Amino acid sequence: DSTKARILFLGTPDVAATSLKSIYEHSQTSNNCPYTLVGVVTQPPKRRKRGGSEIPSPVGFIAEELGLPILCPESARDVSFLEMLENNVKPDLCITAAYGQYLPKRFLSLPKFGTLNIHPSLLPRWRGSSPVQRSLEAGDTEVGVSVLFTVSKMDAGPIVSQHSMDIADNEQATTLLPKLFDIGTEKLLEALPKVIEGSITMETATKQDESLVVEANMIDSSEGQLHPSTMSAVQCHNRVRGFAMWPGTFIYIQIGDEGVESVKEPIKMKVIESRVLPEKVKPTNIIEIGPKKGDGLRLVCADGSVLEMRKVQPATRNVMDAKSFVNGLQGQTVRWLSVYDEKS
Repeated sequence: DSTKARILFLGTPDVAATSLKSIYEHSQTSNNCPYTLVGVVTQPPKRRKRGGSEIPSPVGFIAEELGLPILCPESARDVSFLEMLENNVKPDLCITAAYGQYLPKRFLSLPKFGTLNIHPSLLPRWRGSSPVQRSLEAGDTEVGVSVLFTVSKMDAGPIVSQHSMDIADNEQATTLLPKLFDIGTEKLLEALPKVIEGSITMETATKQDESLVVEANMIDSSEGQLHPSTMSAVQCHNRVRGFAMWPGTFIYIQIGDEGVESVKEPIKMKVIESRVLPEKVKPTNIIEIGPKKGDGLRLVCADGSVLEMRKVQPATRNVMDAKSFVNGLQGQTVRWLSVYDEKS
């Protein structure tokens, strides 16, 4: 239909695949929908299965299912990719959701209605690649999602709409991220008709206040290590929540009684689920299970605050609850180590 706006969707992970599906279904089922999806851009297939067949990204997989044309440029700067968009795809509007590549000026100047992005934070707070992880790590109780126009500078464009919500102390990135993308997709669908008719533009959208910018820097895998000697239970817990998807969080522990021959090499133990206990106690490096049925493992930080580890995963083992972990110890003592480097 030549009267409808031509939309190109760019995204890569699961949360973006869900957005793509919603946008597509909306275009098929709503009356007088002002747009049509003309293609999808996603990161090239990464892993190969045995037998050498490539596995598409989650967005690529859904796009195939929906019968949408797919482009997987190595870089969004590829000249042949940009020429293909200019000469064949001719998008009027682009939508990005966790695409994972920088979009050059030549790309951004293509669609007459601009490029809209779903970003899971209350911009200008948490600009960058890890907004949900950083907001949980910082202990934010209010989080949100923004729909904004994309400009050359990362996450700096004017805001079309924003939704904020309060979250519980134990909410993890794994559950929060999909929620925020679902809400962001709804907000985007609400705004689309106004963007296409021209009442919402780069000029009329809300400029961000540059003085309030907080960067959501990329996470380094080394940040997954918890340091109870210098961190409080709340800081440890917020990292467990924030880094639940990647890189995960861990401590080094030693099993066996001090000064005994049977003391084993330190092992790395992942902390999968935790909570903070209200009481403060005398600091100790011994990890013990709580007295009541269903209690977790108690890790006492150097400041006396207590992190209760509900689910853990010792190296080479499966995820387990506290009771299973303690049963496997056969009465041996467990200590957390404040300084341990695998290389040493």
